[in-house]
Amino acid sequence: MKVAIFNARGYDRQFLNAANTHSNHEFIYFETGLEAKTAPLAAGCGAVCVFVNDDLGAETLHKLSALGVKFVTLRCTGFNNVDLPVAAELGIQVARVTAYSPYSVAEHTVALMLMLNRKLYRAYNRVRDDNFALDGLMGFDLHGRTAGIIGTGKIGRIVAKILHGFGCRILGYDPYPHPDFESLGDTQYVGLPQLLAEADIVSLHCPMTPENHHLINPETIAQMKPGTMLINTSRGGLIDTPAVITGIKSGQIGYLGIDVYEDERGIFFQDLSDTVIQDDTFQLLQSFPNVIITGHQAFLTADAVSQICATTIANLDDFAAGRPCKNAIAAP
Repeated sequence: MKVAIFNARGYDRQFLNAANTHSNHEFIYFETGLEAKTAPLAAGCGAVCVFVNDDLGAETLHKLSALGVKFVTLRCTGFNNVDLPVAAELGIQVARVTAYSPYSVAEHTVALMLMLNRKLYRAYNRVRDDNFALDGLMGFDLHGRTAGIIGTGKIGRIVAKILHGFGCRILGYDPYPHPDFESLGDTQYVGLPQLLAEADIVSLHCPMTPENHHLINPETIAQMKPGTMLINTSRGGLIDTPAVITGIKSGQIGYLGIDVYEDERGIFFQDLSDTVIQDDTFQLLQSFPNVIITGHQAFLTADAVSQICATTIANLDDFAAGRPCKNAIAAP
């Protein structure tokens, strides 16, 4: 089957080609993202393969359908960028990667915590300039601190397990509690207000749903302890960015580490080093000394990408063979 692969980077080509060895799908790679104006690139293809920031709204889907595309497979878990009712109306099946190495995101989450706490980014730059002064590099022991995990799915539970190993007290909030969370020891589920009031570190591990949009907002920030460390490796839309900036300025948020940004489309996954980024909010975030931003790379380990690509090929195989796809997203 001929497949148009959008937002393709070098690692996508490497791992998709390796996973495709025995399936022999014909891949056409495009570095550009998928949106209505780029949909014509999929002409002649029966399927498209897309990533988290590709736009599969109604206009894009109608254009794909007119080209004969009948299958969309996402190289990610989230699917909030797909208009599922329209896809169902057009007879376009949508599948995703339901799971990949949760350790990749969980370990990156803790790496952000350590970088912020111990000022490793500052220390690295100082030493390269032969500056070995320690002023301004003071951190705190994670041991004995309270960490709040919002969302206790696979990734959230692994973060809790790692932080438990540091000796942290762990609070969890999740509308759907998981028994494995409290079995870690020194962990308990509490309401969101209590978690925010008691946690020294708040880490977000939620899906992007209408209910979770701007979960971190002026009201929830006001409930946090002054100087709280806030980490988001989940979905950018969980955070009301202007509200967080206000919290940073006031000192209510003492540290911010994010791997996602609600307006990251058009910024992340490309080299903009020779341009001026026009997003003033993003530029302001980058100016704070207590903020670390990584470009949606938490998933990027060889283990995770290998699993993502293997699942993507399995989805394409199922569709091409006319089999039910176990990773298909049910029509609403």
